[in-house]
Amino acid sequence: MNKSPDLPGVIPIFPLPGALLLPRARLPLHLFEPRYLTMLEDVLKTRERVIGMIQPREVPGSGEKRLHAIGCAGRVTAFSETEDGRYMITLTGVSRFRLLKEVPGFTPYRRAEVDWAGFGRDTGPAETDPGFCRAPFFGLLGRYFAAMKLSTDWGSLKEAEEELLINSLSMLCPFVPEDRQALLEAPTLTTRRETLVTLFEFALRGGSSEETMQ
Repeated sequence: MNKSPDLPGVIPIFPLPGALLLPRARLPLHLFEPRYLTMLEDVLKTRERVIGMIQPREVPGSGEKRLHAIGCAGRVTAFSETEDGRYMITLTGVSRFRLLKEVPGFTPYRRAEVDWAGFGRDTGPAETDPGFCRAPFFGLLGRYFAAMKLSTDWGSLKEAEEELLINSLSMLCPFVPEDRQALLEAPTLTTRRETLVTLFEFALRGGSSEETMQ
C-alpha cells in the first residue's frame, strides 16, 4: 500500500450516489444525518480533515450494493452550522484513491483502508490539456446546454482555465452515476475532456445516458 506522507491510510468514507469530487475542485455538501455529523466532528479533530467521497454501485443481477473501487478524498476547507444543527461544508479535492477494504470499528460512519498510488498527478500542479480547442468545444457545449435546457454564466465559463472548466462541467452536468464514475477514473485531463465530449455528443443524438459508458 502506498501511503502519502500528507494523507492517512485509513479515512472516513461518504458513499453518495451521483456525487463527483475531482482533485483541486470544490464540492458543497449538506450534512444532516447523525452519523455524518459525527463523522464531521471527528474529521475536524484530525490534522488532514479528509473525507473520502465514493459512489455505491449495484451488482448486476443480484441487486447487491457495493462501492466502486476508486473515489476521491477531499479536505474540509469551509463549514458552517445552521440553527437546527445541520452543517454546510465544502470539500476541496485532494487526491483520488483506490479502496482496499472497509475497516470495522465503533464509529456510526464507514471507514476504509485506501491506496493513493497511481494518482500522483492529483497532488501536483493544475493539469493542462494540450489538445483542447475552445471554439469547437464551446460550440458543442452550447448545443448540449440548449438541448438540456441548462443555463450558465457563459462569460465566467469561457474565461476559466482548462482544468477548472473541464472538471467543473464534469461535476455539474446532469450525468448518471456510472458516467460520473468514468469521468472520475479518467487518467488525464485530456481523457476526461474526451469523455465529456462523448457524453455531450451522445446526449445530442438522443441516446440513453445509461448506455453511454457501457
